[in-house]
Amino acid sequence: MALTRADIADRLVMKCDFPKGEAQLFVDDFFETIASTLESGEMVKLTGFGNFDLKDKNSRPGRNPKTGKEVTITPRRVTTFRAGQKLKDRIANGRN
Repeated sequence: MALTRADIADRLVMKCDFPKGEAQLFVDDFFETIASTLESGEMVKLTGFGNFDLKDKNSRPGRNPKTGKEVTITPRRVTTFRAGQKLKDRIANGRN
């Protein structure tokens, strides 16, 4: 099962009694804040959940798997996520 923005908004409506439109705006703003913070080069730390950070990858040689032709993979910036200890423990213990 995939958890979507709509699912998160629906849970806010059910558990926190948010109006549906306000819940959708809240979820959209939450993710936009994370994205814009990362875009500006800052780390995002969600205590008890984990950290989103940026990593710069250098160019490197690669291979097109379809043709076998060698190509150069361009340098790029990627987002990484490291789960926090509470989330790791919860996953390891199988709690819902």
